[in-house]
Amino acid sequence: MRGSTPAPGAEFLRYGGNTSCVALTHDTASAPTLVLDAGTGLARLARHLDGEPFRGSILLGHMHWDHTHGLPFFPAGDNPGGEVDLYIPLQGDETGERLLERAVSPPHFPITPAQLRGRWRFLDLDAGDFEIEDFSVMVRDIPHPGGRTMGFRVSDGRATIAYLSDHWPISLGKGPDGFGEYHESALELVGGVDVLIHDSQYTADEFAERWMFGHSSIDYAVGLARRAKANRLVLFHHDPPRTDDQLDAIVAALRDSDGDVHVTAAAEGMTLELPPAP
Repeated sequence: MRGSTPAPGAEFLRYGGNTSCVALTHDTASAPTLVLDAGTGLARLARHLDGEPFRGSILLGHMHWDHTHGLPFFPAGDNPGGEVDLYIPLQGDETGERLLERAVSPPHFPITPAQLRGRWRFLDLDAGDFEIEDFSVMVRDIPHPGGRTMGFRVSDGRATIAYLSDHWPISLGKGPDGFGEYHESALELVGGVDVLIHDSQYTADEFAERWMFGHSSIDYAVGLARRAKANRLVLFHHDPPRTDDQLDAIVAALRDSDGDVHVTAAAEGMTLELPPAP
């Protein structure tokens, strides 16, 4: 849930310092089969599999380092029994495996993706609507610099989440609040979801100075959740230097304000059961 680069240190222990990775399962008794992004947090997923290999699908929102660095360090996937379908956003004529190989190959890394153990399939991902691991998955392009970027809407028929981890709506215009446009793809992905997981890298003051860096403000995430009538907003992709105490203060201020969206901040190991148990 950390953005851009991991954040080690005592001041980040409660919310955690690993980069983007969200795992989905159909029920609490089952192993996760669908994973959104493969940042350094992917290694933690192996701990929830009790030594078993991972058999499922990983969807990459885009190809930046903080969303792919976990792939060669994922022991449950890099495993003789692993069976991984890795979906990579389509970028022109180049295959997903070749795109990944640019970063995961000598001299940058000792092996190539083809040398990962187990059965790996590298699949091109385009915008559309799909059935993946018995989930209904909507994939839409969203603005973010440096390569094609996708947002996801995932449903199992009982509950729905939206995941927009890296989102630069200001690139489409200032919008009504000055933080970016509430554009069609975002509203389609987020409309009426139980949980919205959204890029919340900057405060309003920080955004005024860093709007060109390709990310959203916390204010935009809240505004999108309200406009799209999301039930819950999970602040995600925290700025690397954002401390636990600062995140506590941000969440407390949002909860004290007049609003109808429940706001929390993503933390390492956080588990959400959807729909909530009665």
